[in-house]
Amino acid sequence: MRDQRLEKLAEVLVNYSTKVKKGDNVFITAEDVAIPFIIAVAKASTKAGGIVEYVVELPEVKEDIIKNGDDLQVSQPNNIMGRAVKEGDVWLSSWASKNLRAHNNLQPERMTMNKKANVDNRKVYRERTGDGSLRWCGTQFPTDADAQEAEMSLEEYEDFVYEAGHINEADPIAHWEKIAEEQERWVKYLDTKSEIIVKGKDVDLRVSTKGRTWINCCGLVNFPDGEIYTSPDEHDIDGTIAFSFPAIYDGHLVENVAFEIKAGKVVKATATKGEEYLHEMLKLDEGASRFGEFAIGTNYGIKKFTRNMLFDEKIGGTIHMALGSSFPKAGGVNDSAIHWDMICDMREDGEIFADGELFYKNGEFIDEVLGGESV
Repeated sequence: MRDQRLEKLAEVLVNYSTKVKKGDNVFITAEDVAIPFIIAVAKASTKAGGIVEYVVELPEVKEDIIKNGDDLQVSQPNNIMGRAVKEGDVWLSSWASKNLRAHNNLQPERMTMNKKANVDNRKVYRERTGDGSLRWCGTQFPTDADAQEAEMSLEEYEDFVYEAGHINEADPIAHWEKIAEEQERWVKYLDTKSEIIVKGKDVDLRVSTKGRTWINCCGLVNFPDGEIYTSPDEHDIDGTIAFSFPAIYDGHLVENVAFEIKAGKVVKATATKGEEYLHEMLKLDEGASRFGEFAIGTNYGIKKFTRNMLFDEKIGGTIHMALGSSFPKAGGVNDSAIHWDMICDMREDGEIFADGELFYKNGEFIDEVLGGESV
């Protein structure tokens, strides 16, 4: 039986998030487990006038190439994706997996080789999404594997996914437009500031945002959404931070990550699990040990850590920082083959100051700073 919530999600992605119009080249990607997502989004895109192409990803094929291919095969860029990011107008994708650990035991150096092969594709993607010529949005299609990771049944996880995106609202687009208006107030406030100080039980950090732009994330890129972020000065961050939740990248789980940072660079990194992998990633390239993002999560409808960064980085009352590539539209210039988000909980004894003014405490914005109540 068709899940009407999936069809409603497709309508939001096509008509709100990426605003597909007649003649747009629309590229859709997902793993084979998410074929219903591809079909729903393709139908909505065609209805809107888009010219649809799609790719069904097969993780077993990637596994075989990494395991059994020679260096030439492993180091080949993905030319199909390269064409998509260079020529597409819209790219809609879904994160969905049959097995979230499928690549865990692959050799890290060969995975690194494969990632480096697509550096140029990622550069074009960042440039085109930054200037708006490529409208991309990624979302979650609920699967058994993702539900198990979140310690939920599939039915519970489906409810979680669609509720996090406010798909159950009578008019989810209107709801996201209201969120956009509320968050824009804080974006405008932070755009006038140059220095962020973060204090808490696990963090004592100074972050320069001088000359950088804050971005309002309200369902136009990731979906569901709920954050405001910037790319900080990659050479002007100092202090310490211990991340509250496991850091997950490409199926690898690293626990209790803690950094000491000087002049924007991680100079000491520890973890109680996965430390070798963490150090390997920090050495991936010159930009991997610096930060491409500083963000505040604003989706207070997401309260549970699910081991899925799409949702976890949006948890209301948290901040997150990302190692690696930055966002040109935010003024960032750090370049790397990775972008690895890590989350710190601010809901207990957390404070954030902007140019010396306290504007955020215990996981909540202080509306009085803006001179009134929220919209």
